[in-house]
Amino acid sequence: MAHIHLQDGAFSLPFTLLWWAVALILLGACLYRLRTAGRLSGRQITTAALCTAAAFAVFQVSLPLFGGIHLTLTPLVGILAGPVTGCVIVFLVNILSAATGHGGWGLVGANTLVSLAEVTVAALLFAGLRRMDATPGVRAGIATLVALAAGNAAMIGIILVSGIQGVTQTAFSLLAGLSLIALVNMGAAVIESLVTALMISYIARVGPVLLGEKEP
Repeated sequence: MAHIHLQDGAFSLPFTLLWWAVALILLGACLYRLRTAGRLSGRQITTAALCTAAAFAVFQVSLPLFGGIHLTLTPLVGILAGPVTGCVIVFLVNILSAATGHGGWGLVGANTLVSLAEVTVAALLFAGLRRMDATPGVRAGIATLVALAAGNAAMIGIILVSGIQGVTQTAFSLLAGLSLIALVNMGAAVIESLVTALMISYIARVGPVLLGEKEP
C-alpha cells in the first residue's frame, strides 16, 4: 500500500534526518507512554507480537494485480493494538522491510510516519464508529479504507516536501505521477479493506475482548 519504495539517496540528507527525527520522537513518546501506563498484559504482548509478524510477512507477498501490489495490515494493527503500541510495531516492520530491500534505510523514518498515519486513523475511526449501528466488520472496512487514504496522502506530502534528488520534474508533474500511484494503491485498498473486515468479523465472534467489544 502506501510505502515509499525509494533507495537511499533519493531524499537529501537534511530531509532524511528530519523524517528520522520526527519518527524517533514519536516512537520515544509512545515507548514512554507504554512504560508509564504500567506492565502490559500477556494478551497485549501476544497481540503485538502476532501483529508484527503478520504485518511483516504479508508485506513481503506481492499480489499480481495492478502491476504488483502488497498489503500492509497497518489498519488491522491499529484496530488490534492501538496507535501507541502500533507505532512500535510499524517501526519494527519498516526496519525489517528495509533489511529485505523494501525501501532504503534512510527512508525508514519517512515510511514509519506513513504507516503510523494509517495505524492512528484506523484505530481512532474504528473506535469512533462504535456509535454506529454497524457490525465490527463494517466499521473495520470503513476505517481501513479511510486510513489507507490517509497513508497515501502522507506519502505524497512527504515526497513533495522532500523532493527526489536527480529528478527534474516540476512539482505539478511529480504530484500527477504520485496521484496515479495513489489511485492504484486505493484500488488495492479496497482489497485490504475487505480482508480486514473479514478478519475483524471473525475476531469479533471468537474473541470480542480483543476489540474492546462486549461478549455477544
